[in-house]
Amino acid sequence: MAQALRLVVFNADEDFGPVLRSELLTFDGIKIVAEVDEPALLTEVVQRFPVDLLVVHLDPYPDQILECVKELIGQRADLPCFAVSECTDGQLILAAMRAGFREFLTKPLDKDELEAALNKMLAQKPTKRQHGQLISVIGTVGGVGGTTLAVNAAVELAQQKAGRVVLVDMDFRFGQVATFLDLQPKFTIADLCDTPEQLDPRMIEKAIIKHSTGVEILARPHQFAQAEQITAAHAASVVSALQEFYDFVVIDGPMRYDSGGRVVLEMSDIALLILQLIVPSVRNADRVVQELGRQGYNLDRLKLVVNRVGRDNGSLEVEQVEATLNQKMYACISDDWQAASTAINMGEPLCMAASRSKARQDIEALARRLCPDAASSIAAADPTKKVVASGIFSRIFSTPKNE
Repeated sequence: MAQALRLVVFNADEDFGPVLRSELLTFDGIKIVAEVDEPALLTEVVQRFPVDLLVVHLDPYPDQILECVKELIGQRADLPCFAVSECTDGQLILAAMRAGFREFLTKPLDKDELEAALNKMLAQKPTKRQHGQLISVIGTVGGVGGTTLAVNAAVELAQQKAGRVVLVDMDFRFGQVATFLDLQPKFTIADLCDTPEQLDPRMIEKAIIKHSTGVEILARPHQFAQAEQITAAHAASVVSALQEFYDFVVIDGPMRYDSGGRVVLEMSDIALLILQLIVPSVRNADRVVQELGRQGYNLDRLKLVVNRVGRDNGSLEVEQVEATLNQKMYACISDDWQAASTAINMGEPLCMAASRSKARQDIEALARRLCPDAASSIAAADPTKKVVASGIFSRIFSTPKNE
């Protein structure tokens, strides 16, 4: 696991937002958990979101904005704060330092100066606050196979003995992660969102349900009403807590770009964008890439994965899509509908239901790429012998319980 800095950014200048975001996200380990444009909301956001560093853009009204945030900085002496401004007036800089800012960075931002300041904050963090790798899986259209990829990639990571792996279902209304693994959890992510600021290992262990392959699952809420109560702050807090206890946190994300979806995306070390060789999927992928680039998201963290390669795709080819999106595919997953559909209906990962299928081999290779330091082979024991297939009816009628 690697050190990370979770940032809350205050910025009231819409034009500078993408620039600031791009400059910050250039550095590995930087995670923007929240962005605020109203000073009155800053105190609440800092209280609700997990944060290691507050970055305040003082322009276009540096004196007024400084006055607005000064009280918060005084209340949170433990929270490091950076000021950013084009103003080089000595009186403003002195006032910012007296207010409690650790650094005063002038625009245009100097990359070396910013990197040195961020490294200083990392060096001052407690060494126990290590963060596991966050991998989010995002589909471009419905039925693209995002959940299949997320579930099986997480299982393969666990099978490689790369460390503890947790798979989180963040489609709070219609997620099917637990169903894909024939699990009936009693507790879900909703139970962790009741008191996200007080999460500890015992609470997490209670909410998690373990699968025989070694992967651990945090399921979506049972009820729609519970899903409505989960905020972006809840999502950020839960994910951050999981990163402190797991080496890999894999997110099966929904096709949405609301505040909750954005915060998980910006916190991700790697975001796998899943597409198929069909026009609607490619167009949506292009829209996502263009929008994220426009907003200053670090596109090096965005990886394209094309699913179901090999079926009759009409006139679309992988090379054409790569040229259209101006990005190489990170992985290509073979079309194996029979193996995938059988695995889903049996409630088993591909390594159990169809261990020799081409799709399983491709996802196994993807997992090795996500964790290059892991052992190159899956555990010696045959996973198909660990669990007896129970079928679809057991998943429909059995009583929920956490193992």
